Formats: sequence, structure tokens, C-alpha cells
Amino acid sequence: MTAKFLEQRIAIFPGSFDPFTKGHLDIVERGLKLFDKIVIAVGINPSKHNGTPATERLRSISDAVVSLKNVEVIEYTGLTVDAAKACGACAILRGIRSVADFEYERNLADLNRAISGIDTVMLCADPALAALSSSAVRELRSYGHDVTPFLP
Repeated sequence: MTAKFLEQRIAIFPGSFDPFTKGHLDIVERGLKLFDKIVIAVGINPSKHNGTPATERLRSISDAVVSLKNVEVIEYTGLTVDAAKACGACAILRGIRSVADFEYERNLADLNRAISGIDTVMLCADPALAALSSSAVRELRSYGHDVTPFLP
């Protein structure tokens, strides 16, 4: 058996600038069935001010996955593929909700593969948990609505 097969299979799941929802948690749990470890990488981009602040995202994601074994939450700047290489990931885990999501993610996967050689694994969350996108949750929250039913 070669050394490659003895290595831990790690996938990186990029955190968005939106709230971490039950749908995201479901993707992570499904990913743990395919990989030994999931690294949730929260992007820190100072030029993006319209999303949930990084400290809030890091805290909420860490709180949501605290009971899951083999899940780590990190922060990163720059490209997701660079963060994937840094943590030894063999794949980027992405969640999809619709055909439009799939088309966008497929194009992004092709680009990531060309840049880094790292593949992308796309998973759908359980429809009951992915009813609202994280950006819709963010918008509802901005209008003062209670979004706790959608958060893990």
C-alpha cells in the first residue's frame, strides 16, 4: 500500500459570509461519511463588509460543530485552494441547493482543479434543512426577523 492511501482524507468546507445554517451542518455531517476529517475554513476578507462579521461566523460555526468529531474550524485569507493545500485537503466540499448552484459550483470546481489539482465534492443538504439559503437568512435577520429556526 502506498503512502497516499495511508494519509488521512481531509476535505475543506469554505465558510461563506452568511450565517451557518442547519443546511450547512447537514453538509458537514454528510461529508464526514466520505472523509476522515472536515476543515471548515472561514474566509476573512476585509474588503467584504456586507456579510456576517468573521468573529461571529467563527463563533457560531465552532458552537454548531462542537459535538462533531473530526471537524476543525479555521480562518483564512486569500484563495480557498491555498487554504486547502495548507491544511492537506484532498477535496473542497461544497453545498448545492439548486440547478443554478450546481452550474456555478461545477464551473468553480473546474477552475479550482485547473489552478490546484484539488477536486470538488458537491453535496445537497436534506431539503427540509436547506429550505432557505444562508444569504436569505442574513437578509431576514437584517429586517429584524427571528432566524433561530434555521440556525443549528
